[in-house]
Amino acid sequence: MNKPKKSIGLESLGSLVFSTGNTQNEAENTSELFDEVDPSAIDLRVQLDKKNRNGKAVTLVTGFGELDPQDLNDLAKMLKSKCGVGGGAKDGEIFIQGDHVNKVIQLLKGEGFKVKRSGG
Repeated sequence: MNKPKKSIGLESLGSLVFSTGNTQNEAENTSELFDEVDPSAIDLRVQLDKKNRNGKAVTLVTGFGELDPQDLNDLAKMLKSKCGVGGGAKDGEIFIQGDHVNKVIQLLKGEGFKVKRSGG
């Protein structure tokens, strides 16, 4: 009886290559996030929020006003990747899982936003 050979190692894949997306890091390309909006004209508030989250803390960024939802999603994606956590953008706010208030403030200031800590 002929049994199939077990392949050992990555050689068995041949030249097959897996990719999870663009080879360039999109989060590094932050200067192109806001083509039509001046970040210094937006005054943001960053706070630690635990309300209605079963005691779990999230870093909440508010004050975006009428920023385009796609720009808001791109900014949330950049913040999530830099902090190494989950989160998202919803109803004109960005939430980052965990207590990352100081890091988020520094990242947003680096992007040119006016940022203040709120809520203590």
